Amino acid sequence: MTAETTPADPPEQVLTEAAAAFGLLASPARLHLVWALAQGESDVSHLAERVGGALPAVSQHLAKLKLAGLVRSRREGRRVVYLVDDPDVVDVVRLMVERLAQRTGPEHGAGQVRGLGA
Repeated sequence: MTAETTPADPPEQVLTEAAAAFGLLASPARLHLVWALAQGESDVSHLAERVGGALPAVSQHLAKLKLAGLVRSRREGRRVVYLVDDPDVVDVVRLMVERLAQRTGPEHGAGQVRGLGA
């Protein structure tokens, strides 16, 4: 790339927001919740069962994801149903998880992200 075709650096605010979103998704539990919600909306009890977490902990994770604008909720009678509120985040999560899942063989250092292995 030449200097003429090099894209401009994103504004500081965009980098800050991206870092915050990545920070939230750095938790395996929250990442699993976003992954599960990417497959379709669900209530807290089903999400807790799916991700293997305690109901209060899953509720707290969902509250953080909701505050960040990554998920939203709606009431259906007595149930609160959660769904993804940012489809771009779903795209990033799917891409990352699928790429890492492809690296399961010994030639790729199973379970290790390049540059972060032991």
